[in-house]
Amino acid sequence: MVVPRVQAAIAQAFGEEFRTTDPVIRPSQFADIQINAAMALAKKVGLPPRDAAARIVAALELDGMCTGTEISGPGFINLTFDGTWIEELLNAQASQPQGGPETPTRRVVVDYSSPNVAKEMHVGHLRTTVVGDSLVRVLEALGHTVIRQNHIGDWGTPFGMLIEHWLEIGEDSPEAALLVEDPSAFYQAARAKFDASDSGPDSFATRARLRVVSLQSAHEETLEVWRRLVDHSKVYFNAIYATLGVSLQDDHIAGESSYDPHLAQLCQELEERGLARVSEGALCTFPAGFTGRDGEPLPLIIRKSDGGYGYATTDLATIRYRVQELHADRILYVVGAPQNVHLRMVMETAREAGWLPAAVEATHVQIGNVLGEDGKILKSRSGTPVKLMALLEEAVDRARAVVDASRPDLSEEVRAVTARQVGIGAVKYADLSVGHDTEYVFDFDRMLALTGNTGPYVQYAAARIRSILRKAGEVAGGDAVGAQAGGEPTTAAGQAGGEPATAATIAVVEPAERALALHLLEYRPTLRRVGELLEPHRLCAYLFELSQLFTSFYDQCPVLKADESVRESRLALCSLVLHRLSEGLELLGIETPESM
Repeated sequence: MVVPRVQAAIAQAFGEEFRTTDPVIRPSQFADIQINAAMALAKKVGLPPRDAAARIVAALELDGMCTGTEISGPGFINLTFDGTWIEELLNAQASQPQGGPETPTRRVVVDYSSPNVAKEMHVGHLRTTVVGDSLVRVLEALGHTVIRQNHIGDWGTPFGMLIEHWLEIGEDSPEAALLVEDPSAFYQAARAKFDASDSGPDSFATRARLRVVSLQSAHEETLEVWRRLVDHSKVYFNAIYATLGVSLQDDHIAGESSYDPHLAQLCQELEERGLARVSEGALCTFPAGFTGRDGEPLPLIIRKSDGGYGYATTDLATIRYRVQELHADRILYVVGAPQNVHLRMVMETAREAGWLPAAVEATHVQIGNVLGEDGKILKSRSGTPVKLMALLEEAVDRARAVVDASRPDLSEEVRAVTARQVGIGAVKYADLSVGHDTEYVFDFDRMLALTGNTGPYVQYAAARIRSILRKAGEVAGGDAVGAQAGGEPTTAAGQAGGEPATAATIAVVEPAERALALHLLEYRPTLRRVGELLEPHRLCAYLFELSQLFTSFYDQCPVLKADESVRESRLALCSLVLHRLSEGLELLGIETPESM
């Protein structure tokens, strides 16, 4: 709303190189907002802060937007907006809440989740799955074409062991069902059998190694068993995704196996271009700018000394595919922070090979660890990674206990649905509300709290508005209430579920209305910032503040008991707030309960 105008003024005052300067906009006790950029710019442009502020103000285009502009203190720029301008923008937003697509739009490939076949998804998979899914939702809302890529681990030497174990136990055995019910148990059984095996010609270990060769040689019987392993694991993955409310589907899977046929040719091409050479028996690239502790160039191994391929080879193939076949303008890797050096080396090698043109942006969205109360990576009591499904089930159970205690008046079915929405929402919001590259402590009590920056707090604000709109429908009587399929009342101010209507004009009179209105106008700019910076925590912060401002507004400005014209205006304002809360939560992948 204001940021582009301020940045344009800074560019006009000091030159185009300063256009991307952060305006540093903050609330002001003397006006609607305060622009603090002049202090940071002063040294760079060689002017006293107040003089720098004066140059910015002189260049600002504020016609019809502000009733007051003042420079105060060492160089603060205070802006007071025109009330009519606020109302016009707010009512335009209420009549078309979705807004139009951003321009220009881009093709964005997002690599996230990436579990392993025949292995349990643990808490370490939570963040990449949740953060990645929120980013794809936001980018789609901004009008970009988003291509989801679930780069599952479905290839490599462990599959010889897993296939041989499957053939021994039989598809109809109880052990085979573990692939869906408890994948780690299946994997561990195969591993234990492999480790205990001798090296004889007919031993399990020998047969497992031969099975790897058979798999890589595309032996049909082996491939058929491999496909069954993958299909069983998909059932398990989809159960996790359904519980989490994540938008990944089978069509989004692009596992390691899909690139295997191209790896030999890829290595040959790098050799022919002089970008890869043999070092200590392995074929390596040495991308510019990466050195080891000894100061020597750091190798990226693309073919091991035994002739096998590793993650680097597959990752190079994915970049080439995503640029050449998917025509990506932007590629996002939502992957753990420890993979940063590896991914940067892969990206640099791809750029040197010409597979990643300068016009295509590739970004590692680094994901920090989830910690336990001891400050260490969250593990179970036995010291193993916490199983993701077990964690999600516990979240729902804890939420159910709270819902049962606080809302015994709700039906069994409604309490079950609400508990799931609140429990899963609490886990996802806690993850998304902190910077994705930082660590956070997993704490159910904090996550499920109805106070503070939590999912339940934002969900409760939305549920409270729905209750207000239902009561407004009941008060209005039959002429003003329309029956909806779901039984929600409709008033002139809000339709079923709280969708904004255009019948009532929003008037902004009271200070609490003004503060709420100004924050509503920042919704689309906030989404743009999330899409640009790839930081979902900014959307969480926006929704939390919106919930707080709504609470202040409702406490200070009567809605249902106000005079009719004021009442309709405030109901329309409530309806728009509900729409923004519900839409914002949906972009985080979180549901909005009907009641709480």
